[in-house]
Amino acid sequence: MKPIIRSTEMRSNSLSFPLPFNLNFCKVFILPFLLIFAVSFHLQAQGISQGANLSESSRIITLEQAIEIALENSYQLKQAQNNLTLSRTRQWSATADFLPNLNGSMGRSRNIGRQFDNTTGEFGDFTINGFSASISSSMPLFTGFANINDLRSSKQETLSREQLLQRARENVIFFTATRYLQYLLSIRLLEISEENLQASMQQLERIRAQVEVGTRPSVDLLNQESIVANNELQVINRQNTLQQNRLDLIRQLQLDPQESIEFVEPDLPVGVIQPKEYDLDFLVNTALENRSDLKSEEASIQAAYYAFRAAQGNYLPSLSANYSLRSSLNDRNPSSYDDQFFDQNISRSVGVSLSIPLFNRMNIRTGVQAQKIAYQNAKLSFDNTRLEVIQEVNQAYNDYQARVAEVESTDKAFKASERAYQTELQRYEIGASTLIELSQAQALFVQAQSNRVQALYSYYFQEQLLDYYLGRLDPTIQLQGLN
Repeated sequence: MKPIIRSTEMRSNSLSFPLPFNLNFCKVFILPFLLIFAVSFHLQAQGISQGANLSESSRIITLEQAIEIALENSYQLKQAQNNLTLSRTRQWSATADFLPNLNGSMGRSRNIGRQFDNTTGEFGDFTINGFSASISSSMPLFTGFANINDLRSSKQETLSREQLLQRARENVIFFTATRYLQYLLSIRLLEISEENLQASMQQLERIRAQVEVGTRPSVDLLNQESIVANNELQVINRQNTLQQNRLDLIRQLQLDPQESIEFVEPDLPVGVIQPKEYDLDFLVNTALENRSDLKSEEASIQAAYYAFRAAQGNYLPSLSANYSLRSSLNDRNPSSYDDQFFDQNISRSVGVSLSIPLFNRMNIRTGVQAQKIAYQNAKLSFDNTRLEVIQEVNQAYNDYQARVAEVESTDKAFKASERAYQTELQRYEIGASTLIELSQAQALFVQAQSNRVQALYSYYFQEQLLDYYLGRLDPTIQLQGLN
């Protein structure tokens, strides 16, 4: 792994030209040299080209660290975790429905006016101040299996949320790696454009020197100046694309865009790829077994089914056991408050109650119908997700085969265009070719370079996409596909 070092220094595959050493050339070379230096300094000042030494205040982030940061900061992942916590809370509540409840109450009263006095057995006009307290408990004995099915439904809902959380993690990993890869690709494309610009500017100075000595027509100088201007525009566009991709990556990590960040580039030698042999049927079966979103849909079906059965249980009678303890006191009783409350006025009640639903304004029937429709919708959603998984795997497999062929094709085109450009350059140097022909060969060579780099990165992206659709991404993902 190495930090991304950006400069306008020529690479081994950069486009270069032998320049004649004479006085006229030396005079005209000073100005373009300063222009090259200014362009390089401008790019470094904007953070596109990074210097040989990283700033000590910069935060250095590798791909693995980027994934860890994204998993820690992702609000979608936090929402999925919150939903899972809520589902587990509901499961505990459904479990507690099997336990007896316990309620306590107390109250104070004042009765004023003509009333019966229990202590004297007479009616009179007076005021009685009283106090009462009670404790009651009820335990469900039979609820039409509603509590059992509610518990089963909540367990399946928790399982569904767990699978959704896993899929959310895979989404974060995939999109972080994708944006990281796109950022690296934009750096490569910018490098190609910068090297092309430098080569064009060197060619411009060569032509300017030749025009001054009369070996080339002045129209060649004008044409080359136009080519340089177009190449400068391409550098600016690639620079803006790089900045946008960098912002997209920082946004994915939920970091401050104003923070100084250096992203580390893995060692990705751009050489011959080693495509893998895949069996489509095996891939589809793997995806159907591994995809966490599909597992979540399966759990949702079970949760909806048990919720439907719980709603049907409301048609059946319910049986519960009850117990209560009550005591009271009043200020007209000559006995002490302790004797009244803890001895004389204590009453206990034990019983069993049976509730039979006869007519409840169609509420039970409406609830059953709603749960039945939810169950049917859950099955439809599962069938649709299953078809989507199969289609995604098929498309990813076909795209992978296309990316392999694309890499091979662009590699051949790159080698052919390189030979054509070198040949055209030699012909132009001896006067056997025109500047237009040379410019066309150079443009094809540069385009072939860009196509080759994009094809290689697309190939690796397609490998990650295939793993994503198979449901087997993990935070240990490595950018080692280009070798």
